[in-house]
Amino acid sequence: MGLYRIERLNVQLRDEIAKLILHGDIKDYRVSEHLTINRVEVTQDLSYAKVYVSTFLSDEQLEKGVEGLNSAAGFIQSQIAAKMRIRKFPRMTFVVDSAMKDGFKMVNKLNELEEETKAWEKEHPEMLDENQEEAKK
Repeated sequence: MGLYRIERLNVQLRDEIAKLILHGDIKDYRVSEHLTINRVEVTQDLSYAKVYVSTFLSDEQLEKGVEGLNSAAGFIQSQIAAKMRIRKFPRMTFVVDSAMKDGFKMVNKLNELEEETKAWEKEHPEMLDENQEEAKK
């Protein structure tokens, strides 16, 4: 299968899984509607699909949600396979994706650093003037 078709399948699977979660079709108590499907990676031979899940809830709730999704993987696969027309449907594995939380933490740290820099510049204006003069040379 071509790369473009694989990418389209990744997006379609992501959307279908997100719909199942959002509509509450997955009855596992661990699966919260606050879970986010970030991306899906299907192998070239369509045997496996790795589904990356994240949330802004606690790490413990995310772990439980991923366990619930892995437990309901057969149901999810059957529901989506009934809608899609592909020769071979991939076996899904759900994994924790902490990239969104890590990115959010990084942005907060950068904002704090910017505030500290502005406060330091206000306290030491003489240092700022010397640095600006050196930068002009």
